[in-house]
Amino acid sequence: MAFDADQARLGQLLFYDKILSGNRNISCGTCHHHDLGGTDGLSLGIGEGGVGLGPRRTPGDGPDRIAKRIPRNAPALWNLGHKDVRVLFHDGRLEVSEIYGNGFDSPAEAFLPQGLDTILAAQALFPLTAQFEMAGNVGENEVIGAVMDRVDLGWPILAKRVRTIPEYGEMFVQAFDHIDRPEEVTIVEIGNALAAFIGTEWANYDSPYDAFLTDGTPLPTDAERGRQLFFGAARCAQCHNGPLLSDQDFHAMALPPFGPGRTRKWDPIPRDVGRMGATDDLDDAYRFRTPALRNVALTAPYGHNGAYTSLRDMVRHMADPVSMRAGWTPERAALPDVPWLQKIDFIIQSDRLELQRQTDTLDVRPVSLTDTEVDDIVAFLESLTGATALTRPLGRPAHVPSGLPVD
Repeated sequence: MAFDADQARLGQLLFYDKILSGNRNISCGTCHHHDLGGTDGLSLGIGEGGVGLGPRRTPGDGPDRIAKRIPRNAPALWNLGHKDVRVLFHDGRLEVSEIYGNGFDSPAEAFLPQGLDTILAAQALFPLTAQFEMAGNVGENEVIGAVMDRVDLGWPILAKRVRTIPEYGEMFVQAFDHIDRPEEVTIVEIGNALAAFIGTEWANYDSPYDAFLTDGTPLPTDAERGRQLFFGAARCAQCHNGPLLSDQDFHAMALPPFGPGRTRKWDPIPRDVGRMGATDDLDDAYRFRTPALRNVALTAPYGHNGAYTSLRDMVRHMADPVSMRAGWTPERAALPDVPWLQKIDFIIQSDRLELQRQTDTLDVRPVSLTDTEVDDIVAFLESLTGATALTRPLGRPAHVPSGLPVD
């Protein structure tokens, strides 16, 4: 999908500018950083209130310390601007749809503003108003106060913050034909600029596998064996297919549960019911969106909750979820120690009935793979890494117009 270059350059600055967070202390780039392949390197992120970057990020202290881990793994950004992308978030709570007349079925429903050019632009708006991701805790700032009344009421506050910075105001006038004065900038232009940056910055299609597809360049021997397994006996391609190697559908894979869960209003149990949280359909319980796999070797940990830091372990789990789940230990995840959250981190593991429900909901039959076959599949997955994946067009800016520090 084509994006405007001026909007992308504007989006780069917004992506790394903490002005878009309630307390001005976290940016999109904090959890989706260039140095970490567009992710944060953690199973469950340390969001608003944390300090630092990636695996070295700490949970803060005193009244500003985090009250909760981010309940799901920070998803990779690779190729989200592709024209085939029609559903986003692990539970698919954002979809292309005309159900509300604004182009999308989203948590904002009819309150999502008109004019967002892509699903990626719509997606970019929701972390800004999420309490534990970027908005902050109740009573700390005006953004979270507005969001507590209605999700869309925080966006005008953020838009005003941005457009009243002279450098940003001038850039919006230059980048958007319909904007004549900074006062006209809304959250829609901010979302479209962020999407232009994400959609171009993490577009990458120059892997060895791409060369194999386009001109027949042979893969390394082990990767070729892995390719044949992937599309053959290992049955990976039943879900990981198409140009992005994702069917964009939802499947239950019985990943070991931990963390605060994504609790719902009438369901305070610290569990994550996946797609069911978006649809309220019992048939969708514990099912999660199939992740795209390009540059997957750069985006550990893996799974909707980052249950595995090892790509080999994730392949083994996908082949035999029940056995891998039974043998899983917390050491397989990347979960920085937060002493005041220890009680909640693994409490779900003591709920025998809930664990059984999750194990009983499984959408794959086990496949027997030897260690060599697992290694071959991993070699194929590594062949999906682009030659220029670590050399992005714009990169991380040295500074941003707000003057706030850049992670």
